[in-house]
Amino acid sequence: MTEPRGVDPVTPVLTKRWLSPKSWRLSTYEQLEGYTALRKALAGTPEQLVQLVKDSGLRGRGGAGFPAGVKWSFMPPNEDKPHYLVINADEGEPGTCKDIPLMMADPHSLIEGCIIASYAMRSHHCFIYVRGEALHCIRRLNSAVREAYAAGYLGANILDSGFDLDITVHAGAGAYICGEETALLDSLEGRRGQPRLKPPFPAAAGLYAAPTTVNNVETIASVPFIVNGGSDWFRTMGSEKSPGPKIFSISGHVEKPGQYEAPLGTTLRELLELAGGMKDGIPLKFWTPGGSSTPLFTAEHLDVPLDFEGAAAAGSMLGTTAVQVFNETVSVPWAVMKWTQFYEHESCGKCTPCREGTYWLAQILERMVEGKGTETDIETLLDICDNVLGRSFCALGDGAVSPITSGIQYFRDEFLALCDENAKPAMELAGAH
Repeated sequence: MTEPRGVDPVTPVLTKRWLSPKSWRLSTYEQLEGYTALRKALAGTPEQLVQLVKDSGLRGRGGAGFPAGVKWSFMPPNEDKPHYLVINADEGEPGTCKDIPLMMADPHSLIEGCIIASYAMRSHHCFIYVRGEALHCIRRLNSAVREAYAAGYLGANILDSGFDLDITVHAGAGAYICGEETALLDSLEGRRGQPRLKPPFPAAAGLYAAPTTVNNVETIASVPFIVNGGSDWFRTMGSEKSPGPKIFSISGHVEKPGQYEAPLGTTLRELLELAGGMKDGIPLKFWTPGGSSTPLFTAEHLDVPLDFEGAAAAGSMLGTTAVQVFNETVSVPWAVMKWTQFYEHESCGKCTPCREGTYWLAQILERMVEGKGTETDIETLLDICDNVLGRSFCALGDGAVSPITSGIQYFRDEFLALCDENAKPAMELAGAH
């Protein structure tokens, strides 16, 4: 295992303003280096900014980990069509709660990042697509956008640079599927939120069939720090292939759940120390490294480095670093059933494998959890998962099967116990629910 290099795990970068009085106000932001990176960025060329982000190694913080600078470079250099930057703030992954606190506590870091990224990609209109239930967050973001317009950071001829940019904050309608970038674009255009067939990719034909880049909130909020600190400074944190700091959302059976910023490559053992350890001292049983759509980990994975390569090498994904921690009182089949019910409910219905598969997976798991499982149920579950994985229109289907296949891989005995003739319901077996 490689040790995380650079700063101490608790040295804040992205979260450094969060505890300042009225941290969401422009006045507070400007006192704490706010909009200094924008002035620096506007003094350079778009090409220099794209190269800087490439050199920094910044990878998408929305789950896939695609290099941000490479994604930006896909935007065509000519402007015969409008270019759009779209921010994916439709945070809906179970266990993920990093982007909404960031927009609540420090919305101007996102706005400044949007302006710099838009300048780098020659975009003059940026859309921030926020999850519809996050009302307080939407109001705060709208207020911050108004402040930025009033101060001359948005609108025409920003800081006398000749660059124009408008930002539109758009409230979604609370559909998990709209976190998928092409479903988000359809929703922005006023259609039903359903994934598009790719290609064409958004960089060629995205919003309104024009070149579009879709980035996560945390990715874009990292950009002003990179512009001010430089790519070498950014690389002092995290691991070689996954540099920089990351906000980990820690929930579940820990003493102090919440947001913890640490370098990529930090382990769950280190995160549990930050979060005060396991609640009431009850031992760890299983956990998710990146929300419920990533395969489960167990207590054996305490020292897996939580970066994009480390999580993948151990058989899961880093995802959105939504670390859900479960102790020994929880039934694995019960937890898996709950997640599967979520995916069944949130499937958009566009493709058959996901629409039908999640329905049947939920049906079987519900019956098993009631203690009415049969010996063939486990193989049936795995067979359905095999027919959903990689055959769905988007990654929702893949995410839906992850907890089931990994749950059976590590805790097959618990599923088998529900197939016994004398089986008790899963809640009784676990003794907690």
